[in-house]
Amino acid sequence: MSGTTWTVDEHLGDILGAVSPLEPIELQLLDAQGCVLVEDVVVEIALPPFDNSSMDGYAVRVADVEGASEEFPAVLTVIGDVAAGSDGLPDGRSVGPGEAARIMTGAPLPAGAEAVVPVEWTDGGSGEGPAEGMRAHSDAPEGAAGHVRVHRSAPARAHVRARGSDVRPGETALRAGSVLGPPQIGLLAAIGRATVKVRPRARVVVVSTGSELVQPGEQLGGGQIHDSNSFALTAAARDAGAIAYRVGAVADDAETLRATIEDQLIRADLVVTTGGVSVGAYDVVKEALSPAGEEDGTGGGIDFRKVAMQPGKPQGFGMIGPEHTPLLALPGNPVSSYVSFELFVRPAIRTMMGLDDVHRPTVRAVLHAEKALSSPAGRRQFLRGSYDAAAGTVTPVGGSGSHLVAALAQADALIVVPEDVTAVEPGTETEVVLLG
Repeated sequence: MSGTTWTVDEHLGDILGAVSPLEPIELQLLDAQGCVLVEDVVVEIALPPFDNSSMDGYAVRVADVEGASEEFPAVLTVIGDVAAGSDGLPDGRSVGPGEAARIMTGAPLPAGAEAVVPVEWTDGGSGEGPAEGMRAHSDAPEGAAGHVRVHRSAPARAHVRARGSDVRPGETALRAGSVLGPPQIGLLAAIGRATVKVRPRARVVVVSTGSELVQPGEQLGGGQIHDSNSFALTAAARDAGAIAYRVGAVADDAETLRATIEDQLIRADLVVTTGGVSVGAYDVVKEALSPAGEEDGTGGGIDFRKVAMQPGKPQGFGMIGPEHTPLLALPGNPVSSYVSFELFVRPAIRTMMGLDDVHRPTVRAVLHAEKALSSPAGRRQFLRGSYDAAAGTVTPVGGSGSHLVAALAQADALIVVPEDVTAVEPGTETEVVLLG
């Protein structure tokens, strides 16, 4: 391990200075979800591509329904139906004086029509002619589909979605740098784009180490614990936007670990290990990724170092394999590994994906606690907390032990105690990292 102690900022800066955004690729729309656009998307067709109805109802001429009321409805001859997906009335017919066309939501406005009256403003089309004293036209075409009574007038373009009212040809639909979520994917599909050029989601392989680890669902033997780190970190990588692959726990054997990592490099943009980075006799990650490992192309580039933080003091970072794939070696204690992931791995993943907001948001909050928080001098401490946005306070959750998984599961924030502070009194404002 390097003799020099690194600060949190130095270690993070070293990582972010070494990783680069992934090369852009063309992806199908659903495969591009969560990715970052690398070029502006220009609209080639109008959206909507034609004038269409925003309601189920009747397409009419404005003059024919002017002054219509419940007492004196306008009676119009229904000359046909316009369904969504059609190109108008049958035989190219137009809506003439005294006529209406029954129309569905999304259907094109037929020629001659100027507005749409919702079906709720009508009698729904009785099929009967006008009663005595009602306004009607006598020039109904042969084969008409009946009549409809309209009880309200409608101004021009009422309930009509105009062509290009959303976007027009030549406009920019999405800017480079946009993150493609469900609405953006929907917009791309609506304007006819089947593929899009993006920076892909980073592929992250998570490897946990330790002969004491047993898979969840299996019976524990003496001295054994269930492997939780690989599950937590794989989920955290996916939460960060990555495509994450979890590798089952690897026993404390350097050759096995080297072979496992070498096998995984084919699908990894970044490798994360957990455990085996301290100073014990069985710290297999350090042994496997020492300079001797360079002989088979899987080691030699990892620098194991002390970082002035708690939890998470032992850390490792470097490049491995023929493609110089970045590897971050995290401690094995559950809280240490998760805090280390949030501080170092998450920003690296999001940098590789070309995202702007690589860090979790931070706020200032007042400490709500029964007693002062103590912190070791010279280390930046990260304590689990529960943040109350309305009150502007943060409350510690659980103790400072790096094995307290239950407390971590209840926390939605990290309380940051700077290196030069050894105690934080209740009521003191402090920095808080939001995990939600």
